[in-house]
Amino acid sequence: MRLAYQRKDELMSDQATSASEAQRVSARLERLEAEAIYILRELAVFERPALLFSGGKDSAVLLHVAVKAFAPARAPFKLVHIDTGHNYPEVLSFRDGRSRATGLDLIVRTVESSIARGSVRLAEGASRNAAQAVTLLEVQQEFEFDALIGGARRDEERARAKERVFSHRDAFGAWRPRGQRPELWGLYNRHLGAGEHMRVFPLSNWTEADVWSYIAQESIELPSLYYAHQRNVVRRDGLLFPVTELTPAGESDEIETLTVRFRTVGDVTCTCPVESDATNAEQVLAETLTATSSERGATRMDDRANPAAMERRKIEGYF
Repeated sequence: MRLAYQRKDELMSDQATSASEAQRVSARLERLEAEAIYILRELAVFERPALLFSGGKDSAVLLHVAVKAFAPARAPFKLVHIDTGHNYPEVLSFRDGRSRATGLDLIVRTVESSIARGSVRLAEGASRNAAQAVTLLEVQQEFEFDALIGGARRDEERARAKERVFSHRDAFGAWRPRGQRPELWGLYNRHLGAGEHMRVFPLSNWTEADVWSYIAQESIELPSLYYAHQRNVVRRDGLLFPVTELTPAGESDEIETLTVRFRTVGDVTCTCPVESDATNAEQVLAETLTATSSERGATRMDDRANPAAMERRKIEGYF
């Protein structure tokens, strides 16, 4: 009898702990959402803001929060996507669907068009990912956007952690780390010179786990690539390289069919999946909480090539 009471007490204690943890997570998400909404509404001082929307999980969360921030009115900005021409079709289909569902105009500009104009020149076999900075600057100047809203988070990479929420960019779209002002007491720098613009990051204080917790809580739709599916891959340098027309297997590669998901999606030529059986947001969250590396560090070839790669690209104008 005493053992039965002891087990009952342990069960009640576990349930209370679980309920307390759920309340803590919910309260944190509520604070993060409120902060992001506050930042988005601060954009009222800009005349021509735009939201960078790739169709990835972070931009999907950002768009969801933005719709909430201005409901029942329509969010007061356009969506912009810089397409490398090497994106997964599932992501592009999702991008177009969200634009239609929200009623927000979608502006797509391609790295291919920049190459045709001669403003981008790539070495044979080089990734188009970093070249997006040039195309982004071109669309910013074309529409005279004075604020570009992105879904970058501090926990992604060390260069991201240096960035302010309101990140000043010069007339060439370049980031100057030494020119970033302190953001004390939630006071953001909104002052721009001729030709300059701001990059604004409402999700800066979120983590990958926060993003997945919020996706689960809000039932946010994502491209299917984020969940477990079968894919042909080859193993190289500790990564699973997807076998596609753009990234074919080498003669010495052994092709495996594995159950995988993507932690981050981007250019096919530099984004790798991870092995996973997670088929919904709750299961992905459980995996995320035990991960020992960030999604970019674990799955992005361009960031692993050089520890300073991201910072260098940001200084050159990358988002």
